Amino acid sequence: MSVTRRVLLAAGLALATLTGPLGHGAFAEDPKEIRLDWATYNPVGLLLKEKGFLEEALAPKGIKVRWVQSLGSNKALEFLNAGAIDIGSAAGAAALVARINGNPIRAIYAFSRPEWTALVTRKDTGIAKPADLKGKRVAVTRGTDPHIFLIRALQGAGLTEKDAKLVLLQHPDGRTALDRGDVDAWAGLDPMMAAAEIENGDVLFYRDAAANTWGLLDVREDFAQAHPDLVRAVIAAYERARAYALANPQALGAALVAATKLPEPVIARQLERTDLTQPAIGPAQAEAIKAAGLALQQAGVIAAGTDVAAAVDGLLDTRFNPVAAR
Repeated sequence: MSVTRRVLLAAGLALATLTGPLGHGAFAEDPKEIRLDWATYNPVGLLLKEKGFLEEALAPKGIKVRWVQSLGSNKALEFLNAGAIDIGSAAGAAALVARINGNPIRAIYAFSRPEWTALVTRKDTGIAKPADLKGKRVAVTRGTDPHIFLIRALQGAGLTEKDAKLVLLQHPDGRTALDRGDVDAWAGLDPMMAAAEIENGDVLFYRDAAANTWGLLDVREDFAQAHPDLVRAVIAAYERARAYALANPQALGAALVAATKLPEPVIARQLERTDLTQPAIGPAQAEAIKAAGLALQQAGVIAAGTDVAAAVDGLLDTRFNPVAAR
C-alpha cells in the first residue's frame, strides 16, 4: 500500500471517530468553534482551509472553524499567547524561544520540513557572504525562523545582530524594502523569497537547509488539556490534507497561487524546497530545534542558565502523532 493511501486510511479512521460522541474522553464541554491560523508558509494548512476537511469532520457536532491569517511565526505565536487562536503554525526554533519566554504552547505536528529561509540581496550590492553584512541594513521579522537564521549566520561569521543594522518588518514588507533599495539584504521567507528570485533576479547569497527548523503546529496547553479529541480531529484533518497534497501536487500549487496571487513558477520554486513526508513529532525535530536553541544561547538570545534540551522536551508533544506515523 502506498504512503499516500496509508495516510488517507489513517486520517479517515481518525475523522470517522468524530461522527460519534466527540465528548467521550474529553475534559471539557466542546466549544462552539475552534480557531486555527492559515499562512502561505504552511501549504498543507492552506489546502486544508480550501478543502474544508475539518469543517466536514466537525459539522455533526455543530463546531465551527474560524481561520485567522498569520503573516509570520511571530504573529502566530502572538495569537496563541493572547488566546486569539487555539492552534497555529510556526517554525520550531521560534516556538522554542516563545515557550522559553513564557508562551504556554506545545508542538504537536510537523506540517513541513522546508528550506524556507535564506539570506537574500540584490544582484548589484556586492554582498556575497554573511560577513559582508557588517554595517549593512538588513530587513528581518523578529521572532521568526528567518530572524533566527540570520543570527546564526552572523554568529558563524564572528558577528552579532549589533554589527548589522536590522530593519524590523513583516516578511512581505522586507521583500519590498529590498527591491526598493531601502535595505541591502533581507532574511527571506518563501514564497516571497521565491518571488524575489524569479521576478527580480535577487540572489540567495547564503543558504543552509539544515539551519531551517521545521514547520510545526502549536497548540495552547490549556486547549490541549481541555479538548484532546478536538486536537486529534485537527491532526486527522491535516493528515487528510497532507495525503491529498502528496497525491495532487497540482492542486496544492493551485491553492498557493490563489492565496498568494503569485505566479505558478514562484510557487513551484517554494514547493521544490518543501518536504511534506515527515509529519510525526520526534527526534528529527528535537535535534534541529535543540541545535538552533544552543546557537541562540551562545549568541545571547537565550539566557545562559536555560536548559535548552529540557525546553525542547517541554515543547514537543508526541501524544497526538498521526496513527500511521507512530
